[in-house]
Amino acid sequence: MKQLIETIVKPLVDHPEEVRVVTDENANRIVYKLSVHSEDTGKVIGKQGRVAKAIRSVVYSAAGNYHKKKTYVDIVD
Repeated sequence: MKQLIETIVKPLVDHPEEVRVVTDENANRIVYKLSVHSEDTGKVIGKQGRVAKAIRSVVYSAAGNYHKKKTYVDIVD
């Protein structure tokens, strides 16, 4: 999933070398924490959160087939 998130996000940003995905896993959920350069935050979120919603939709769909845990994608600073 980390590679999927990075593959989606890196072409969208001006600083692809600063894209980081950290996994926080519990017994019943997995949280992927996405961080990008501060100048790229708006590009990853998009107008009214449309880009972020699209990223989450793709990841949630892929994760449903990959593992049975509830999956979340958070965009952090």
